[in-house]
Amino acid sequence: MSVRRGLLTTLREDLGVVVERDPSLGGRWEALGHTGLSALWAHRVAHRLHRGRTRWAARLVARVARRRTGVEIHPGARLGRRVFIDHGASVVIGQTAVVGDDVTIYQQVTLGAVGWWADNARPPGARRHPVVGDRVVLGANATVLGPVTVGDDCLIGAMATVTDDVPPGARVYAARSTVRPAPTPAPAVTHPPGAAPPALDAVRLLASAGSW
Repeated sequence: MSVRRGLLTTLREDLGVVVERDPSLGGRWEALGHTGLSALWAHRVAHRLHRGRTRWAARLVARVARRRTGVEIHPGARLGRRVFIDHGASVVIGQTAVVGDDVTIYQQVTLGAVGWWADNARPPGARRHPVVGDRVVLGANATVLGPVTVGDDCLIGAMATVTDDVPPGARVYAARSTVRPAPTPAPAVTHPPGAAPPALDAVRLLASAGSW
């Protein structure tokens, strides 16, 4: 009974944080259709099935959620309380990832592994995915790879790629693109008043030469 009550409390918190952080919503009823919330709730169920060793059912729930929401969260990943997935499109969270409380995740974020070539070199059961601390913000298209740790209160900016540990409170930004000024247009060729442009003078010269 306490486990069920704990799950219901977590689901209510998930709903409340969506209403709090998404200004486009008109209230709780509208928030029930939020894509990120649907993906998160499905993961809450899939994760409990995974922990209960009903892995085929956990995979099935995760697969259906991915098709319906565009968010792929492995049932083995551990997500904390009041996680907010905004928009949700193309978010990927790997099997051994750990996400803390009050984390905000924007679209196209990846919490993944480096690759099979690195995973095969690790001992069986070793962590392959990131640990994200509390109150972290992961900007759009941010990518965090490998068994790294992102400390509490960090900001990982849009388009940033992280492959090393990030200390608490740090700010990580993608390389800024260089904005170059537009080329200066060539100065216009001016002629004295009444004078014909050179091209027109050439036409008149040819015309007069052909009239002999």
